Amino acid sequence: MLREINGILRQTNLPNESEEYLLKRDGLRRAEIDLRNQRERVAELRRQLPKGPAVEDYVFEEVSAKLDAGDTPIRNIHLSELFTRPDRSVVIYHLMFGKRQTKPCPMCTAWIDGFNGVAHHLAQNLDLAIVAAADLASLRSHARAREWNRLRLLSAGSNTFKYDLGSEDREGNQDSAISVFTRGSDGTIHHSYTGHPWLAPDIKERGIDELTPIWNVMDLTRQGRGTFYAELEYPAAP
Repeated sequence: MLREINGILRQTNLPNESEEYLLKRDGLRRAEIDLRNQRERVAELRRQLPKGPAVEDYVFEEVSAKLDAGDTPIRNIHLSELFTRPDRSVVIYHLMFGKRQTKPCPMCTAWIDGFNGVAHHLAQNLDLAIVAAADLASLRSHARAREWNRLRLLSAGSNTFKYDLGSEDREGNQDSAISVFTRGSDGTIHHSYTGHPWLAPDIKERGIDELTPIWNVMDLTRQGRGTFYAELEYPAAP
């Protein structure tokens, strides 16, 4: 519980915090308020975007069975079928895997590890899917290794979805992205928002870091995130 002492909101009850520390910590608290307000302003700007362009009803490939079942039969699923109820958005994470990306991206994998953990919470407000250019057998094999047991996994290897949304180039090189879609009362699907790690020619990272707690928790420490990049496997702790 916060307590105000001498005009400063104390974050702890520790008796030996120096005056210098308390003043600096209070300045940081005010900066955190500014960050919180800016974060909410950015979210509001997303919600206020005009209606995006209508998009085609993309056809993906999916296996309806659970991960512990086989990888057949494969069925086609339309983008429109990902909407489970009216007035909900479909959120799709573009996994860098398939075509020129022969191995799953470790950074994307870290993001999706987190999505799997909170998927049952997200399902209360939205419909979530993971889309890769990889074939379903390869995608599901990776999902088994990561224990992604709460996620809808789709292959877009045979359509233009990833290219159209900017996560694939004409040569098949992959990039990460997250896209949001809405569906009107007449059934028309509209693109609402797509975000990439890159935000400008000179900003090619950290554009979607708010989707994972990894770097945000690291940023709480004095050591910070440093040059950390996620990996598919880590050495055993000593």
